[in-house]
Amino acid sequence: MPMDATELISVRLRRATAADVPALVHLRVLMLDAMGVQTGGPDSAWRRAAELWFTERLRHPEEFAAFVVDDPELGVVSSAVGMCDRHAPSPANVSGVHGHVFNVSTDPQCRRLGHARACLDALLTWFRDETRVRVVNLNATQGGAGLYRALGFEAPRHPALQLRMTSGPSDQ
Repeated sequence: MPMDATELISVRLRRATAADVPALVHLRVLMLDAMGVQTGGPDSAWRRAAELWFTERLRHPEEFAAFVVDDPELGVVSSAVGMCDRHAPSPANVSGVHGHVFNVSTDPQCRRLGHARACLDALLTWFRDETRVRVVNLNATQGGAGLYRALGFEAPRHPALQLRMTSGPSDQ
């Protein structure tokens, strides 16, 4: 059941810490489930790998940030995560640093309250004010595309393509 306006006063937007890693993984599970990805059970190997990955990245606040909305009763209910990717310099981006946004996710019972937008606004402010990023990329779901467009995201000039490798070292 959605929260009413009086409950919104007690939620808090903040930068994530290592203590939030389980919540970031949980929100990732919710996001992937909504995208139709089979996430497996709580003991799935990828979830432990994701915990380790988030823990390591949070140790580098100059190139990685996660913002969360914290509800006093429900805990962390929304997130937006971003990191700096290093690319070769170009005339339009001398530093070569690009931003990548991901893990924009909100618990279903708290959606449509502006939490994802607040997290994403904080993340974009971090990119703008604290990094050398001048280009920010993300992959949008149908449900998130409207929010991203409202914030100025648009289709890139050159279409992204992807190749899925079918051989190589095992991820297991």
